[in-house]
Amino acid sequence: MSARAEAAEATGERILDAALELFWERPTDQIPLDEVASRAGVSVQTVIRRFGGKEGLLAAAVDREASRVSGQRDQAPTGDVAGAVKMLVDHYEELGDRVLRLLGEEDRIPGLREIADRGRVYHRQWCARVFAEALVGLKSTDRKRRLAQVVAICDVYMWKLLHRDAGLSRDQTELALIELLTPLTKEEQ
Repeated sequence: MSARAEAAEATGERILDAALELFWERPTDQIPLDEVASRAGVSVQTVIRRFGGKEGLLAAAVDREASRVSGQRDQAPTGDVAGAVKMLVDHYEELGDRVLRLLGEEDRIPGLREIADRGRVYHRQWCARVFAEALVGLKSTDRKRRLAQVVAICDVYMWKLLHRDAGLSRDQTELALIELLTPLTKEEQ
């Protein structure tokens, strides 16, 4: 890669970093491009030229963050409830409060609903993959219900209820999730 291409790539990453920092600090509709540009050390025109404006910038930031998150969560072991829960709680400890904020704004700010829906689809697919053994051999209706149960137990709101609202420690939150999932992941007698 040439020095010019490397510099352009680094500039794009700085802009995305600045946009994500601001996104987590305040509502999306209160993020001016000039502040993104200032934090990234570039002009507003550079941001627009690179990302086509605020919507393009948000889309690029979401794509990069979704790739990072899936790279992290895709390391979760299949068939290992405790290992999967540890990975999931690691993820929520890092990003759970931010995800909850995004979910709280999705009905108010255009574009966030699509981002939240992408996250829901990914979470469901993750649960289906990680807990696939618990779904094997079930009739369609039973499989659908079982997957919905697993998705609900592994949801960020369950983490919030246990950890934030009930005040459980991280270890106790993990244990509670394992206890909720274990009966669903064992073979039927």
